[in-house]
Amino acid sequence: MNRLQGIVAALAAGLATTAAAQTKWDMPTPYAATNFHTENVVQFAADVDKATGGKLKITVHPNASLFKANEIKRAVQGGQAQVGEILLSGYANEDPIFGLDSVPFLATSYADARKLWGTSRKVVEERFAKQGMVVLYAVAWPPQGIYSSKPLASVADMKGLKMRSYNPYTSRIAELAGAQPVTIQAAELAQAFATGAVNANITSGATGYDTKAWEVVKNYYDTQAWLPKNVVFANKKAFDALDKAAQDAVRKAAADAEARGWKTSEEKTSWYLGELKKNGMNVAPPSAQLKADFQKIGATMTEEWLKVAGPDGKAIIEAFKK
Repeated sequence: MNRLQGIVAALAAGLATTAAAQTKWDMPTPYAATNFHTENVVQFAADVDKATGGKLKITVHPNASLFKANEIKRAVQGGQAQVGEILLSGYANEDPIFGLDSVPFLATSYADARKLWGTSRKVVEERFAKQGMVVLYAVAWPPQGIYSSKPLASVADMKGLKMRSYNPYTSRIAELAGAQPVTIQAAELAQAFATGAVNANITSGATGYDTKAWEVVKNYYDTQAWLPKNVVFANKKAFDALDKAAQDAVRKAAADAEARGWKTSEEKTSWYLGELKKNGMNVAPPSAQLKADFQKIGATMTEEWLKVAGPDGKAIIEAFKK
C-alpha cells in the first residue's frame, strides 16, 4: 500500500467510526416553523448537537409534516420517532392528569401556570415513564382567548356555533356553552374557518398569528382562560441507549429550552395580540357577563376533573392552592 492509499484508507476508517458514533433522532412537531415553540425546539436540537460534538443529531420536522399532531405521541412511544412535541392536554381522555392545565380559570397567569407545572411535573413524568417515555421539558402557550365570527356578549351567544376543539376540555367547554365541538388540528385551522367548518375557536394569540386568523375571523376576546403546555419527550429506549455524557447534554439543553420557552411565551403574548389588532381584528377583553359565565363553566369543570383525577389529582390541586 502506497502512502496515498494509506491516507485514503485512514480517512475512510475515520469516517466509518464517525458515522458509527453518530446517533440520529427524528423529532416531529405539530406547529409551523415560525411558531415560537418550534423555534425553541430547533434551538434545543442545535444545543444538543453542539454539546455532544455532533454525536447526537436531532432533525426537527415542523407543521405535522412527519406525523399528524395526534399521531406524534404514539410514534415516539413506538420508536418510529425518537423525540417529539405534543400539546399535553390533547391526551386528557387517556389520563385526566394530562388535561390539568386546560381546566378553565384554574391557572390564568404565567406565575400560576409555572406553579401548576411545578406541582404536577413529577406525576406527569411518572405517567410517561410507565409508557416508555422520558419527559424532557414543557413550555406554556400564551393565555387562551376566544376567536368568533360573530360578537359575543355572553356564553348564550355561543349557542349553535361550530367551535374548534383541540382537547377534551375545549370540547367540554363547547358543550357547556351550547356550541358544537369540531376537532381540527392547528395546521388546518385557517381552511376550516374559511370553509365554515368552524366559526369559533379557543386558542392563543400565537396560533391566531400563525394561522393569519384575521383573514377568516374578526373577533378575539382575551379571556385568559388557561395556559396549556407543550411537552417535549423522548422514547426511553432511545434515551437510555445514549451514553451518560449525551444524556446529560440532552437534559441540560432541555432545561435551557424550558427556561427560554417560558420567557419567550410571556414576552410575545402582548406582541401577538398587537399583531391581531394591527391586521384588523377586534381585540377586546370579555364583557363582565361573558367572564362570569366562563368562571361558572370553570368551576363546573374543576369539580368534574377532581372526580376523575383520583388521589394524585387531589394532591396536585391541594399543593397548587397552598
